[in-house]
Amino acid sequence: MPKQKTPRVPKWMYWTPRVLSIIFLCFLALFSLDVFEPGLSAGQIALGLLMHNIPVIILGVLLAIAWKYEIVGGIAYNLAGLVYVFFAFTNVPWYMAIAWSIQIAGPAFFIGILFMMNWYKKK
Repeated sequence: MPKQKTPRVPKWMYWTPRVLSIIFLCFLALFSLDVFEPGLSAGQIALGLLMHNIPVIILGVLLAIAWKYEIVGGIAYNLAGLVYVFFAFTNVPWYMAIAWSIQIAGPAFFIGILFMMNWYKKK
């Protein structure tokens, strides 16, 4: 019996979620720069950077896994978007939560959908 070929995914469809993920992680990492304040020790700044970048580290590890298994990226980024929306709506007024969710969770949902499309196309 002849061996079946795996369906080819267009290069743009393969690379778009990965590149957008890297850009998104850099964007999230920018928010950690507010820990630099006068009077803080190097240890306090290092701890602040670590605490602020926990989501970036988690999503970075999941991106490394999603590089091979797109379904992981699809689930992880959509779940990250949902978690952010939940926390935004429970901690700030609704009008601020909507604006923040569009800016932060919106790209996460978009990247998650792109990973899901990539996974579905391969399947």
